[in-house]
Amino acid sequence: MATYNTYTLANGLRIIHKPSVAEVVYCGYQIAAGTRDELPGEEGMAHFCEHLTFKGTEHRNAIQIINGLEQLGGDLNAFTNKEDTTFYAAIQKEHIAKAISLLTDMVFHSTYPQHEIDKEVEVICDEIESYNDSPAELIYDEFENMLFEGHPLGHNILGNADQLRTYKTADALRFVKRNYRPDNAIFFVYGNVDFKRVVRLVSSAMMGASSSTSMASSSSGAGCASTPGRFGQGAREITKDIGSHQAHVMLGTRSYDIHHPLRIPLYLLNNILGGPSMNARLNLALRERNGLVYTVESTMVSYSDTGMWSIYFGCDPHDVRKCLRLVRRELDKVMQKPLSDNALQKAKQQLKGQIAIACDNREQFALDFGKSFLHYGWEKNVEKLFDSIDKVTVDDVQKVANELFAADKLSTLIFK
Repeated sequence: MATYNTYTLANGLRIIHKPSVAEVVYCGYQIAAGTRDELPGEEGMAHFCEHLTFKGTEHRNAIQIINGLEQLGGDLNAFTNKEDTTFYAAIQKEHIAKAISLLTDMVFHSTYPQHEIDKEVEVICDEIESYNDSPAELIYDEFENMLFEGHPLGHNILGNADQLRTYKTADALRFVKRNYRPDNAIFFVYGNVDFKRVVRLVSSAMMGASSSTSMASSSSGAGCASTPGRFGQGAREITKDIGSHQAHVMLGTRSYDIHHPLRIPLYLLNNILGGPSMNARLNLALRERNGLVYTVESTMVSYSDTGMWSIYFGCDPHDVRKCLRLVRRELDKVMQKPLSDNALQKAKQQLKGQIAIACDNREQFALDFGKSFLHYGWEKNVEKLFDSIDKVTVDDVQKVANELFAADKLSTLIFK
C-alpha cells in the first residue's frame, strides 16, 4: 500500500506528498540539475543561479522574497549538489499557499537582474574564500577533482571567483532555461496538508511555466556529462604544501552508483570502518589506541552512474606515514579476514539504529523523500532499506573490500 500521494501535471512536473501529523510543513522544488550539468565555461553556474534565484522575479523583488515567508516565522533555503539543486521552505501548514506561490515564482520566473548579480557575486566569492581557509573542507573538493579529473563531477560546486565575476544575466538565464524545467523537477510536500489542495495550488502557480522539452534534459541529455566509469586511473599520491599546522589526508577511489547491487554492502562496510560511532575500526586504531588523530572518518557517495569512497583524517605532519600504515592495516584486515557472523549482525544492528535516529530529523527526511523520487522514481522506504541491509552476507562484504580497498586502487591526497 502506498504511503504517499503523487500526481504529474501536463507540463511534466511531478508533485509528491508524504502525509504526517505534524503542523510544520516542508515543501519545495528539487531540480535534476547540478554541477555536472554545467557546460564547459559554466563552472560554478549551478550554485551561482541558486544564489541569484533569491534576487528578484517577474513579480517580486529581493526584499519581498526575503520577507515572503520569514515574516511569518517560516524558513526559506536552498542548496546545490553535483546532480541536483533544491529550493525549499519550512512553514506552518496554514501558510502552504504562500510557500507554493513564492517557491514557484522563484524557480520559474526569476529574472537574475545584473545589479543584483554584481552584488551577490561578491558574497559567493567570500563564501569561496571562507572555504579556502578550511583545509578540512577544501581537501574533499580537491580529492573529488583528483578522482574525477577532467569530468564535471570533479568540479568545485562553488566555482572560481575570477570566472564568476564574468557571468551576466544572459548566462544565468541560458543555464536556467536549459535546466529549470517542470519536466526536470519535482515538487515535494511533507506534512499535514490536503494533497488535492496542494495540486490545485501548484497547478495555479505554474501557469506560464513551459516544460521546454526541446531543451537539453539533465541526467540523460546534452547538459549532463557522460558516465566517468567506476574506477580511476589507478593509485596516485599528491602532496600539497599549504602551510598549515595540521596535516589533512584523504585516500579513496571511485566506487558504486546508486543502483549497484554492492552499494548496500559498501554502506555497511563503510560504517564498520569509519562511521560516526566511536567503535568504528579506524577511530579505534588511530585515535583510541594511538592518540594520533582527533578526527578520522570514511565516506561514500553514490551518484546516478558512479560513486566515490574515501577516508579522511587530520594529524600532526610528522605522523602522516604512521597513520597511513595503520589505515592500510585495517583495510588489509577486512580484505583478508572475513567478518564473523556475530560481527556482521552487530554491524547491521548498529547501522539500522543510526538510520532510525536520522529519520527523526523531519527536514532531512523530507529532502531525502523528494530526492528519491527526483532521481529514481521511488520512495525512500526505511523498511525496504533495513531489509536490504539484513540481506548483506559475509561474502558480499568481502567482495566489496577486495574490489575497492587494494593498494593499487587507492589514490591519496595530503595537505601539509
